[in-house]
Amino acid sequence: PPAAPPPSPGPPVRGSLSLHRAYLRSPLGLLRPGQLALGAAFWVTVAAHKYEGAAHFALFAAVLVWLLTLALFGLSLLGRWALVPWLGSRWLLTNLVHDLALGVGLYAAATGIMGYKAGRKSYCNLPGYSQHCLYSAYLGASVCGGIAACLYLFSGLYCLSRRCRDQRDII
Repeated sequence: PPAAPPPSPGPPVRGSLSLHRAYLRSPLGLLRPGQLALGAAFWVTVAAHKYEGAAHFALFAAVLVWLLTLALFGLSLLGRWALVPWLGSRWLLTNLVHDLALGVGLYAAATGIMGYKAGRKSYCNLPGYSQHCLYSAYLGASVCGGIAACLYLFSGLYCLSRRCRDQRDII
């Protein structure tokens, strides 16, 4: 008789929506809310202040990664990644590439940009300076971006370790 196809990774697709509790208790499920919170803090801080030049790229990168992380988190939380064409059957690899290439790469670049801009505005942090100062906003965004990049590195390494042990699931 012909061999049965290998089961798809992840929970079976259910008719009703419910939370995938095992995912919430996994390292990936614990890191994603922190990534979302720090990412939102980064782009809200930048968007709420006057920005110019390379900060446009930093804002674009942060919002792009944040939206993709939100999608990954939502699909994983509901256990519905099998419904995503082509990527659903490669969900661990999808999370790995997202975290290491996009999360770490783009947040590291955005952090560098905002850190550079903060350094250029450090003069206005002096006592007695009366003009509007963007130093603290740029520095705050840079710190949030740096911590977010570290969280993406941790989740990427978690996915990589699972992949190296020939596991196909994110949990």
